[in-house]
Amino acid sequence: MGQTKVPPGLILAGGRSSRMGANKALLPLNGKAVLRHVVDRLTPQVTSVSVNSSAAFPGFESLPVIEDSVAGQLGPLAGILTGMRHYAEASHYLTVPCDSPFFPKDLAERLIAACDSKEAIVIASSLGRRHPVFGLWPTALADDLEHSLVVEDNRRINAFLDRHHTVAVDFSPLQTGAGELDPFLNINTPEELTDAQAFAEALA
Repeated sequence: MGQTKVPPGLILAGGRSSRMGANKALLPLNGKAVLRHVVDRLTPQVTSVSVNSSAAFPGFESLPVIEDSVAGQLGPLAGILTGMRHYAEASHYLTVPCDSPFFPKDLAERLIAACDSKEAIVIASSLGRRHPVFGLWPTALADDLEHSLVVEDNRRINAFLDRHHTVAVDFSPLQTGAGELDPFLNINTPEELTDAQAFAEALA
């Protein structure tokens, strides 16, 4: 569709980190917080970076916080809706989660290139799986998403994707000294943090 504008970016950080037992965004990874890795990767790809959370993170007070526009901690779709409302003047905006420190440095560029209409949702995929929290979201779908989430009480991201034109862009795994790395690896457990540390050291 010729949409080449660099989008704003939103880090989804509304999860409760229940499997980790601690705030996973602030866990140390190769000398700095996981969230710092995410911010550093996202910043060059977007016009601005904000975080979807209920409060600022210690050490990241300069990072603008956007609280959910709907009540009830309704999951990732609530954060995505919040971004649609906040960035209403843009045609699309980019989301990444707070617990995935290795996502591609050309994520935004490749998702933008695959965007073929004003209402297209463009998401990342790898190794046969879709990763919708890494997505380029059209703000024009805000009303429909709010209806789906609040009125229909449907919190499943894939259900929302299935009712709209969605394009998936596939990214290859990275070959590292610590083995094959899915660039969309997310850290939910202590074991995954250990794996991530090994990958971070191999990539350093």
